[in-house]
Amino acid sequence: MPELVATQIVPPMSASAIGKVRELETELFKLPQLAIKMHHVLHGGMYARTAFVPKGAIMGCCLIKVPTIIVLSGAADVYVGQDAPLHLEGYCIVPASAGRKQVYVALTDFSLTMFYATKAKTVEEAENETTDEADLLASRRDGLNTIIVTGE
Repeated sequence: MPELVATQIVPPMSASAIGKVRELETELFKLPQLAIKMHHVLHGGMYARTAFVPKGAIMGCCLIKVPTIIVLSGAADVYVGQDAPLHLEGYCIVPASAGRKQVYVALTDFSLTMFYATKAKTVEEAENETTDEADLLASRRDGLNTIIVTGE
């Protein structure tokens, strides 16, 4: 059985750390973009979005403006604004604060799910609630979405 990691908390990031991610993001957008499969579920006042990320990928994230829970299955190093990256491996459930713009380096294929409470009725509403940078989301760019909205 994989080890469950739940002792880390992803804190809000400083303006300087977010600026570093924005600089990296500018360089990453100059490279060919991977098509990332996304799975969205809106159910019971909760939104879950899952990205399926291949080994070797570097994935920048939008500036997240709501607190979430992150569930990662696989292995990745995550830049969270500290001196050393946060290493996540196995099946990890991590509370993550609002005010973060992370970068993931995929050490294996991994899935990354972000959950939070919402009143959104559509994925677009939920994404806009999550970030002011929704136009940068892979789900808006790649069209590789599976969407489940139950209406409950």
